[in-house]
Parts: sequence; C-alpha cells; structure tokens
Amino acid sequence: MGRLQDKVAIVTGGNSGIGRAAALLFAREGASVAVAARREAEGRAVADRIVREGSKAIFVRTDVAVADDHRKLVDATVAAFGRLDLAFNNAGMAQSGTAIADLGEDEWNRVIAVNLTGVFLAMKHQIPAMLEAGGGAIVNTSSVGGLVANPGLSAYQASKHAVIGLTKVAALELAQRNIRVNAICPGGTRSEMFDQWTADPAVNAQVLAAHPIGRFSDPAEQAEAALFLLSDKASYVTGVALPVDGGMTVP
Repeated sequence: MGRLQDKVAIVTGGNSGIGRAAALLFAREGASVAVAARREAEGRAVADRIVREGSKAIFVRTDVAVADDHRKLVDATVAAFGRLDLAFNNAGMAQSGTAIADLGEDEWNRVIAVNLTGVFLAMKHQIPAMLEAGGGAIVNTSSVGGLVANPGLSAYQASKHAVIGLTKVAALELAQRNIRVNAICPGGTRSEMFDQWTADPAVNAQVLAAHPIGRFSDPAEQAEAALFLLSDKASYVTGVALPVDGGMTVP
C-alpha cells in the first residue's frame, strides 16, 4: 500500500521542478493527481506519464494568480475523482536581484500575486472541498528565503515569509476540522527556475557555499518532504514550516 493510497491530490506548478517530482511521486504512492500549471504542454506530459505508469491523473491549465482558475481546478478534480483530500501548493516564481528602491511595482505585484496570493486563493477554494470530503492535508511551498533575508530579493522573500504566516493561520483555523496545513522551506534545489538564477558561476559558487551539506537538493528530495507532511505518518503535525535546506538555517 502506498502512503497516499486512494487519496486525491492537487499539485500546482506540477509541470516542472519540485512540482513535477511531487506529482509523479504522489501517483506512485497511490494518489490520483490533478496536475496544475500554466504551461500546458509540459503539464499534460506529466499527467500523461502518470497515466502511462498505471495511475490516475488529469491536467488542468491554471494561473495561480487568477481566482477563477482555482475554482475550475478544484471543480475539475472533484468531477474527475469524486473528492479532494490533499493539496501541494507549490507554484511560484523568482525575482530579479534588485534593491527595494529600484524594484518596479509591476514586478513586486506579480511576485506577490503568484507566490502569496496564489497560495491564499488555492486554499480558499481547496478547503471547502476538503471539508466536504471529511478532512485532508495541505502543504504550501515557502522557501529558505521565508526564514532568512538576502539583499535584492525583497518581493520574493516577503512573499515566502508571508506564506509561512498564512500557513500557520490556516493550521489554527482548521486544527479541529480535520485538515492539517504545513509548509516546506526548500534550500537550493535544481530546477529550471533555480538554474536560471544561478547561471552565473560566481553566483552559483556563492549560493552553494551557503549550503553546509555541500550540494544542492534534487527536486525528488523536496517532494519526499511534502509527501511525509501530506501522509498519515504526519497525522499529529500541523502549522510547521519545515526547512529542507541542507543546513542553511542551522548557523
């Protein structure tokens, strides 16, 4: 029996990186998965692979900054699989390295819309469906950037700090309604977004040096952390922001 046997899960940002790894892992652990992403070809490829491997999946094109997209995502998931038990709200975006005084309002607003408002909208639409199903579990992706601060990343790190606060509020609101809400805080993790950010060898070396474990993580390692928090193995865990960061926040 898989750790998510017979559960129904939504994964946002499921087309690449941590989201892709999570969607594939959750399916292998027995879940039916709704893969949500803006980039349709990549998202459908993940859902198709899950089906080829013998599990159930659908793809729903979703811009997490758009409220109606979340409504459609939850509706499509329940229509396909009968209910919603789990959600991994993982979609996010990076920020250009720009000082606060020089950061454009458009970039600020877009980062906040995707990284923070996207998580709020996701939970707003997921929670009623989970309550209808009798309960569930939610994991939101924050970041090691939600636990520390770095110059030039004001929008990104403000959004990721706020995801932790939002997660804790939701955990308290739902603690007696059989829905657990936690967050993971990844350190440097190999993905398209991260690799673009660290393309400069000097930046790559600087970021790598901040990881005491001496390497960046694989998306599958982050997916395993999310899986644990969504599974019944974490039945007494709620309101936690779990660092999965190779020791970055230890010093």
